[in-house]
Amino acid sequence: MAIPVKLNVFEGPLDLLLHLIDKNKIDIYDIPIVEITDQYMEYIHSMEKEDLGIMSEFMVMAATLLDIKCKMLLPKEVNEEGEEEDPRAELVQKLLEYKMYKYMSYELKDKMDAAANVYYREADIPKEVLKYKEPVDPAELLRGMTLEKLNAIFKSVIRRQEDKIDPIRSRFGTIEKEEVSLSEKMLELKEFAGTHKKFSFRELLEKQHSRIQVIVTFLSVLELMKMGHIHVDQETLFGEIEIEVLTEPDTWKNLTEFAEE
Repeated sequence: MAIPVKLNVFEGPLDLLLHLIDKNKIDIYDIPIVEITDQYMEYIHSMEKEDLGIMSEFMVMAATLLDIKCKMLLPKEVNEEGEEEDPRAELVQKLLEYKMYKYMSYELKDKMDAAANVYYREADIPKEVLKYKEPVDPAELLRGMTLEKLNAIFKSVIRRQEDKIDPIRSRFGTIEKEEVSLSEKMLELKEFAGTHKKFSFRELLEKQHSRIQVIVTFLSVLELMKMGHIHVDQETLFGEIEIEVLTEPDTWKNLTEFAEE
C-alpha cells in the first residue's frame, strides 16, 4: 500500500525521486520500483496544469520508471560475465550522482552565507606612501636596451663574482681534525716490519695520507729505535734513510701500553 505524500515543488524528476526515497526510508540500492512508481505517478497527475516544458522532464522519468517496472516482472537478463543485470542499476547511479551534487550545492550555499557576514576594512594607505614615486623609471632605464647589451651586462656580473673567488682556498674542503694515535701507528709498523726486514724511510712515508700521519710515523720510528727494535742508517747527507729490523716483530711487546704511558 502506497504512503500518501503531499508534494510541492521539486527541481526535477530526480529531486522528486530522492524525496520519495527519503520519505519512505527506502534503501537507494534496493528501490521498490512498484511503490515508488505509484507515488511518482500520483504527483504527475497533480501537475497536469503545470508548464508543459517542466512536465516533459517528469513524463520522461515516468516512462523510465514504467519501463523498469515492466523489466522487473520479466526474467532477469544475464550479462557476458554470467551475472544477472538489475534494471534499476542505471537509475540508482543517476540518483547517487544527483544526491552528491545536491549536497555539494548545500555546502557551497552555507559558505556563501558565511562569507556574506565577513567585512573587510578599506585600504588606509598613508598619503606619504601614495605620493611615493620610484627614483628610477624602469621604462626610461631600459630604453634602447637590446639582448646583446643585456648579455654583456650579465657576463660582466658573472666575471666580477668569479674574481671574488680565491683560486686556492676555494678548492679546500671541510677541515677536520684527524685522530692518529701513536700506539696504532706503532702496531702498523710492527705489521709492516713482519714482511719487510729492510726498507727505506721514504717507502714507509709513501703509505701515509696526511701530514699528521707522517709526523706520527716519524715519532713511531724514533720510539722503536729507542727500544732497540730497529736500526736507522744514512750514508750521505740528504741521502736515503735505511731502516733495518733488528728483532723479530713478534717479540715486540707492550707497544700499546708504552704509547699510553
